[in-house]
Parts: sequence; structure tokens; C-alpha cells
Amino acid sequence: MTWWQDGVIYQIYPRSFHDTNGDGVGDLAGITERLDHLAWLGIDAIWITPIMPSPDSDWGYDVAFYTGVQPVLGDLEGFDRLVAGADARGIKVVLDLVPNHTSSKHRWFREARASKSSPRRDYYVWADPKPDGSPPNNWRSSFGGPAWTMDPVSRQYYLHNFLPTQPDLNWWSEEVREEFDQILRFWFDRGVAGFRIDVAHAIVKDKELRDNPPAEPGDHPYVAAFGQRKVYNAERPEAHDVFRRWRAIAEEYDPPRLLLGETYVLDVERLRPFFGAGDELQLAFNFVFLHSPFTAEGLRSIVDATERALDGPDTWPVWAISTHDLPRYVDRWAAGSADRARCALLMLLTLRGTPVLYYGDELGMADVPVPPEQRRDPVGTGAFDAGPGRDPCRTPMPWSAGPGGGFTTPEARPWLPLSTQPGVTVEEQRDDPGSMLVLSRDLIALRRAEPDLSSGGYEPLAAPDGLWAFRRGERFVVALNLSDTAGAVDLPSGGRIRIATRRARDGEAVQGPLALGPGEAAVVELTR
Repeated sequence: MTWWQDGVIYQIYPRSFHDTNGDGVGDLAGITERLDHLAWLGIDAIWITPIMPSPDSDWGYDVAFYTGVQPVLGDLEGFDRLVAGADARGIKVVLDLVPNHTSSKHRWFREARASKSSPRRDYYVWADPKPDGSPPNNWRSSFGGPAWTMDPVSRQYYLHNFLPTQPDLNWWSEEVREEFDQILRFWFDRGVAGFRIDVAHAIVKDKELRDNPPAEPGDHPYVAAFGQRKVYNAERPEAHDVFRRWRAIAEEYDPPRLLLGETYVLDVERLRPFFGAGDELQLAFNFVFLHSPFTAEGLRSIVDATERALDGPDTWPVWAISTHDLPRYVDRWAAGSADRARCALLMLLTLRGTPVLYYGDELGMADVPVPPEQRRDPVGTGAFDAGPGRDPCRTPMPWSAGPGGGFTTPEARPWLPLSTQPGVTVEEQRDDPGSMLVLSRDLIALRRAEPDLSSGGYEPLAAPDGLWAFRRGERFVVALNLSDTAGAVDLPSGGRIRIATRRARDGEAVQGPLALGPGEAAVVELTR
């Protein structure tokens, strides 16, 4: 087993983790200062969303320079200190890489748009308008409107699958591929343990720029809402050439570096190709799971399908319950219920595969309301109707109660509003044996101590409607009651509860069916 198979990854949104200089914005030094919290929690690796210089049209996902650090976050020396501090605690550092597009302020794009004959022109996707002056095809931006903007200088359109200030790179260009070879090696040489690859599923576009077909009845709701199937601007087979090239670079290092893809596909069987023959990505995010309803039937069916799809030696599942792009699990799944939130956390940390905690997940942190005048996310303020956008799930980490929340100084104004969720701070939960934080720590410790829970197999077990039970390895059963009524699960043998969401049951002997109240879950060690 590698560190990324049996470990726990923790996602950090750096602007919101910890501010050390009182400007209201989290920074790399803040992550370094909080490494002891992560070590205490039992985290094996941190994934940090983009830290590279950016004009912040999309908060770091519009990169202006790939081998530096955004000044408000720190500098390369500060990053080196972070890597060294993490390494001293046995924690790996994974960075976010944005290869699908750059900022329009990146030197490459400024040179590309200066002239059709520019050496950088082919770094991006350009096309002539249709005879009527309209865009070259029907592709839609993920942020709303056409995925094309007319360049007034050259009278050609350029492609942007997100904001117009995020022009898409042309991955048919060998020069672009060589640029990224150097970018990967720059960060790997600096001690980075791997990359989470943004928009991994869509970096290569159809060379002929053909129209996407319309959505059809029965398509996933997210496809239906978009109005078209992304056949020609996502999941192109040529992307696998890029992944194989990057994997070869990752394998040059000892230990090999991790490639974790943001693979936004809505059918778990379509995850399998991203692993190749063990020569492409090592991990591929499962968005079908993230978009599942929080029901025993819905989750079980997706996990079972994932187990069938990723059943070979070259594949490994990865699970998350929150991300920087979706409402937090406490709201999206648990509807504010502390009991259901505990179930989600226990499930995440006991499934076969690599769990990814989003900062604050370990506390049961909920979304924070963001008034319209304080919104920062372009999704919440642009043509794409997304209500408040993604700001509510990106608010500062609540370290303590009181002004500044332990995130910044009492006098500073945080870049996004602080949480006022009662009792949801690290300070208040750390010494409370019944808290979400201690539950998180104990589940991570149990996972590390018991190979069955980190590397053992997954086997679904029979359970009544509304309940879900599965076996891990030879010695453990995990059971969750996601219904509104009491229920029971038959166990293969007697045993004892190692950890329950209702902590008073820890250590309880179980003979016969395991009884679970509504919104209750438990990890049972079976009698040998």
C-alpha cells in the first residue's frame, strides 16, 4: 500500500485556513502554524487549492504564473518552510494544478493575442466566427453563456470553458505539453508529493470543434440543466496521452508523485479509463457519489457500482463528502442534523478507498450565509444563476470563539464572513470526547491501527430499507441507519462496537442483530 491509498488527505482553501498577518486573508504561514492540529488529527497529506500568482477572477483558478506563489499567500521561501514543517510531521503536501486554462493576464495569452503570427498563438484555442459572426460552435461555458469570446484585435474567437478571463489552453500543442513537463518537475523538485489536477476530464478538446449534442431524457440532472452533452469538449481520448506522459514524470521520483484527477463524470463506469493500465492517474474523484442523495439506497448503489468499476489492481477509489465547489455535507446531505452529519463522517472514514476531508469537515462545519454585498465568487455574481455561489462553503476555518475566530486578529475584517455556528470551533471541540472533532480523530486513528479498515476489502451486507451495512476485511462491519426510524442489521457473528456515532456505545458487546436508532452508525469488530 502507498501513502495515498491507506492515508487521509485534507483539503485546505488557503485564503480561509489561518491568517498570520492580520490582512483578513489566510496564508501559507498560517497553514504552517496549524500543522500541529493536522498532525494531532492524524492527517497524512494536505491538498492546497491554487497558490500560484493570479488576478483572482476565480480565486486562484486563473493562473498568471505557474512557478511562483501568490504574494497575498506568501512566497517560495514560505512554501519551502511549509513543506519542511509538514515533512517533519509525516505530512505530504499536494498542490492544485490548473492545466485546462490560464488567466488572460498570463504572459502566454498576452503574447498569443498580440498577433496571429505570435509563437504563443497555438498555446490557446482560436477559431474563426461562423459566416453570421456567431461563435464557432454551441459549446457552453460552465459559468454561463457561450464558451467563446471574440478577440477584437484578430477578429477570431478564443475558447474559455469558464470565465472569459480564463482562456483554455490548446493541449494539441507540443509546446504546451513541454511547458507543463517543466512545471511538474519544478514543484516535484521542491518537495511536492503530487498534484490534484483541475478539470482533468476536459483538458483536451475536439480538434474539429464539433457541436455538442443536446441533452436527452434520462440524462443526469446536471446534464439536463446544462442543456447539452459535453461530448466534444470533455472526456476526449487524447487526454490519456497527457496523463501517461505526466505519470512517467511522476514515476521518475522516489517515492512516485501522486496524480489525483478532478474527473467530473456522472457515471462511475466512466472513471475507469482515467487509470489507464496503471500508467495514468492514481486517483480519480467520484462526483457521482458527491451528488448522491443521502439515502442508504442511493449511496450503497453508487459505492457498489464503484467497487465493480474499480476492481482491478491498478485502480483505487477516492471519496469526499465536501469540496470547495459544493455546499458542505452538513447542509447538502445532513440538512443540519448533527446525527446525520456524524453518519456521513463515519461513512467517509470507513469506506474502502482514500478519504478526502475538506477543512472544517472534522468539526461538522456548515455553510456560512454570505450577504450579496460580500460575495466574491464569480459563479454567484455572473450570468450562471447559482444563488450565493460557492462562497458559503469557502468561509474561514473556525479555530476559536470570539472576534476573529482564531482565524485572524480581532481587528481585521476576514475576506469572507466568519461562522457563528454554536460550538463549532477547534478550541471548543478538541477536549470534548463527544465532539465531531474527537470522533474524526478517533475514526482516523482506528483506520490507521486496523489494516482491515485501510486496505481490507468491501462487501455489502443485507440490511433493511433505510439501513446500509458493509464488511471491511475479515473483522469489521460498518452499519448506518439513514432512515427516520429505528432498525437493526444482522451481523455475521457477535462482536463489540469500536466506535459509534453515539459515543456512549463505544465498547458495547453485540450479540445478535445490531440495533441502530435513526441517524445512528457504528463500526463493529467481529468476534474472531
